[in-house]
Amino acid sequence: MADDAQRIGQLIREGGRSFSFEFFPPKDEAGEVALWEAISALEPYRPTFVSVTYGAGGSTRDTTVRVTERIARETSMVPMAHLTCVGHTAEEIDGILDAYAAAGVRNVMLLRGDPSEGPRAPWTPTPGGFTYASELVERVRDRGGFDIGVAAFPEGHPSAASLDADADVLVAKAKAGASFAVTQMFFRASDYFGLVERVRDRGVDLPILPGIMPILNLAAIRRQGELIGSSVPDDIVARISAKGDDKAAVRAEGIAIAAELCEELLAGGAPGLHFYTLNRSKATLEIFARLNVTV
Repeated sequence: MADDAQRIGQLIREGGRSFSFEFFPPKDEAGEVALWEAISALEPYRPTFVSVTYGAGGSTRDTTVRVTERIARETSMVPMAHLTCVGHTAEEIDGILDAYAAAGVRNVMLLRGDPSEGPRAPWTPTPGGFTYASELVERVRDRGGFDIGVAAFPEGHPSAASLDADADVLVAKAKAGASFAVTQMFFRASDYFGLVERVRDRGVDLPILPGIMPILNLAAIRRQGELIGSSVPDDIVARISAKGDDKAAVRAEGIAIAAELCEELLAGGAPGLHFYTLNRSKATLEIFARLNVTV
């Protein structure tokens, strides 16, 4: 089994406020350089963990494994690797888990994943694979040796019939063996606290980390939000739109809005913050400065 000192679920429950960072596999050599510059800049903040995503359709499997292995080998940080049901048989997933285990990676984020056509494309299970994230969670739980994280959706997954149905899915993943969850990006603290309340009402105390994405480009965030079912509130649109074409002012307002959200979440009892870094450290460090988080 995994060393308790490296179990993310336990660290979140017992370690006070958690700060964590998410990276994605680089596409080329320049991206690789930028990724490791960001990792080096953020490592001194001693994050609870860092995660490496898995491309749509399982397209970045080899790079995800390689980057996660290198974080485990060359840094002081606890790495969490993403793994999706998309495009993999159960046996292939077992092989990926073998690679992670051999690299000393003991924490995995288990997702159904998105089809290569995008989050709103029809879902077709891979023959010999899994239909639901909860099935993947059960497989990894039964194997042993990994602490398991899962995704949560403050505004509901795009395919969920209702917020209550979405909460039922998250509870099922917890009962299948997940020890913590990380949310998609969102911009209203009330959406996060509503999700937590729905899960608690079902008798489950799963720690749920809020996922933070600062709005540095409003149009890009709105496009992404439409895909994953995350909306940008009108008051935030108004605040950013008021800055017009002044990119520096737009960026500063986006950082301020993110920091305000972080403060509200922490004040309301969130166990920590998970930052979607886009493989850059600057925005996260600017938010940290506003929150008085220091090395």
